[in-house]
Amino acid sequence: MQNVRRSWAWLIAGVSLSALGLLLLMGQPFTAKAQESKRFQYKIVEVLPDTQNMQTVLNEFGASGWDLVAVSMGNMTEPRLIFKK
Repeated sequence: MQNVRRSWAWLIAGVSLSALGLLLLMGQPFTAKAQESKRFQYKIVEVLPDTQNMQTVLNEFGASGWDLVAVSMGNMTEPRLIFKK
């Protein structure tokens, strides 16, 4: 009885290892991409504090691919918009 259990255990182990080997042979090779260092450009633009002017500047830079990342108030009369690309 114990020999039968061992035989089944060996059979299951053999089938499992064969399936794993087949998956490794047939699967896509694992290729790790080297992590590229990203380079960003930054631009700081001072704008007049009225809504229409700020909206115009934001739309212009957004259309050119710039993302607004921060707004600095500077001297409280001329906000600085900080863009990143």
